[in-house]
Amino acid sequence: MVRFFYIYTNYTKLVSLLKILIRCALFVFCKKIQIQNKQHLTQKGPLLIIANHPDSFLDAIIIGSYYKSRVHFLARGDAFTKKHHRFLLGLLNMIPVYRLREGKEFLHLNEYAFTAAKNLLAKGEAVLIFIEGICLNTNELQPFKKGTARILQGTQEVGAQPNIHIAGIAYNHFFGMGKRVNIKIDPFEFNTIIKTGKDRVDFNDAVFKALKNNIHPPEIVINKQNNKTTPLLLLGRAVRFLQTPYYIPIKNFIYQKTKGTVFYDSVLFSVLLLTYPIFLLLIGLLMYLISIPLPIIFIILVGLPLLSRFGVK
Repeated sequence: MVRFFYIYTNYTKLVSLLKILIRCALFVFCKKIQIQNKQHLTQKGPLLIIANHPDSFLDAIIIGSYYKSRVHFLARGDAFTKKHHRFLLGLLNMIPVYRLREGKEFLHLNEYAFTAAKNLLAKGEAVLIFIEGICLNTNELQPFKKGTARILQGTQEVGAQPNIHIAGIAYNHFFGMGKRVNIKIDPFEFNTIIKTGKDRVDFNDAVFKALKNNIHPPEIVINKQNNKTTPLLLLGRAVRFLQTPYYIPIKNFIYQKTKGTVFYDSVLFSVLLLTYPIFLLLIGLLMYLISIPLPIIFIILVGLPLLSRFGVK
């Protein structure tokens, strides 16, 4: 028992550290992430987070990394087809949900996903569900699936009533770095005990109205004052240009591998998260070999990602 507690405690610390690293990476990858009603991010106890789904796994990465609690979330099953994918996604608290297009032979596994989500909520965990059940790289809200209402119904049947958050997320574009992201989070009250199909429809209707009100795409039009070219902008662009031998091959490779899918942003972010520290390490090693002082190396390595962020208006 002591050993299990030790492992769990260290896993929790690892998740917390991973969240910090992801948020640092998001600071560079995104120009700005605006969160409205941040006070709700510290919500404890059983928590059902219902969100729209415009940008594949990046939605879960962003929302999950800003909540203080560990967040489990349901993800499309076709990403779990390979064993190493299942292992890695499982470490990130992802639960697969299969659609008919993935094959009828997988549909029976959805009962496991619903049961797992219900049990997590009953134990006081946080579960993030993308209620549309589909991602189309658009800020327009799509028709809802029935799974979220079923999970809430199952949770109520075991005597648990989770807090519910409505999280609307919207982007100014869905293609690579420099994006602006708006997130609005509101508590959602639904006191009805779900028992019938009509109750599930009523739940979806109420959530649709609330979620639609929380989706606010960032402004695309930039006023003339903010459109000025500043020294910091020029320096940021110069730093970004110097890193193109690293960034462009990765960007082009990911584009080819994800062409025709909605995974470009999330895969690009994940690959950069894993490889950019190695890139910086190699740059630091090269500077060390040509006898640049360590304090200057440190300043340059910290400055590269920070200045890169300012290279986008």
